[in-house]
Amino acid sequence: MKKIDFFSLLIFILIFKTSLSQDFISQTIYYDGNNREYELYIPENYNDSNVVPLLFNFHGGNGTMSDQIYLSDMRSLADENNFIIVYPQAIADPTDDGSLNWIFKGDSDHDDIYFIESIIDELSSQYSIDLSRVYACGYSLGGEFVYELLCRLNNKIAAGVVVARTMGQYQYENCNPEHPTAIMTILGTEDYESNYDGVVYNGVTYYISADDTHQYWTNYNNTDVNPSEIELPNNNSSDGSTVTKRIWGNGEACVSVVELRINGGEHDWPGSTGNMDINSNNEIWDFVSQYSLDGLIEECSLSVNIDNKSEFKIYPNPVENYIQIINQSENRNLIISDLNGGVVFESTLINGENIFDISKLSPAIYNLKIGQMIFKILKK
Repeated sequence: MKKIDFFSLLIFILIFKTSLSQDFISQTIYYDGNNREYELYIPENYNDSNVVPLLFNFHGGNGTMSDQIYLSDMRSLADENNFIIVYPQAIADPTDDGSLNWIFKGDSDHDDIYFIESIIDELSSQYSIDLSRVYACGYSLGGEFVYELLCRLNNKIAAGVVVARTMGQYQYENCNPEHPTAIMTILGTEDYESNYDGVVYNGVTYYISADDTHQYWTNYNNTDVNPSEIELPNNNSSDGSTVTKRIWGNGEACVSVVELRINGGEHDWPGSTGNMDINSNNEIWDFVSQYSLDGLIEECSLSVNIDNKSEFKIYPNPVENYIQIINQSENRNLIISDLNGGVVFESTLINGENIFDISKLSPAIYNLKIGQMIFKILKK
């Protein structure tokens, strides 16, 4: 019997695994004077009769879409969960010796935010895409670009995940989201290319720290102040790192801010390089797929303990016409005000089930006050 050498067997396994998924579709789109490229993957069970989510996956600085596919091939995940993936390609940055950058390093009016918007518009004209469920993830400079999308194309991006990058100081100063925005980071504490503690040189801050990055998004989303922390199983003790999951929950529209902190991790895409306790691809999809532009997709309700004995529940959130409050305490005053403090609705909250018609309120974020407690609700 003829022996099969190990190398041939490995090649066979890789070919077999690749054949289980369909091929990418190489696409071009003319934008801002350039024919721009991206790789598109349509899941095997896609059907025009049902809308599906769309996920962008961005390569790192001076990288390629092929590099990112090698690092983070999500085809099998897309087949299992029926979503479309796009791996776009950055172009040469003349201000950085022709490096392939999403965000040009020097003075330039180039802006890839609108390149991504043009891809969304083109694909939505060709496929049945759920435009309330467009997501973004990226590695290193691609992760920095995800912050940019969440800050500046927030009307189209529902949630995002950043791997191996903290937020740029310029983003921190100019970020202007439009809706409660779920975000997750995957950051190595020993990452010396995208420093976990930020980058400060000659007194100038170029990148803020991981803590300040999370503080920005927890403040914006009005989440719990202190995170819950979970030490994930150290499934691979030989990779020199462990994972702590930090969750700031109960944000507006029930969004969360999450960090997968890779203790001892470097500039990696865990599950592919570096830490092997988690699989970044799976973590990314499990996180973003919970959310739409309106926040948590599942029914969002607020459950609050009063004096550690009674509680009331507020739902749904976001709300379209009627908001329901179940009160298991004494009667209380209910006040809804806009973010400038103007009162737009008042009533009395009685013990038991309460239903209030707020359909006449304009779509916006409001403060809902019960006694001395204030919560944010999103009116659609």
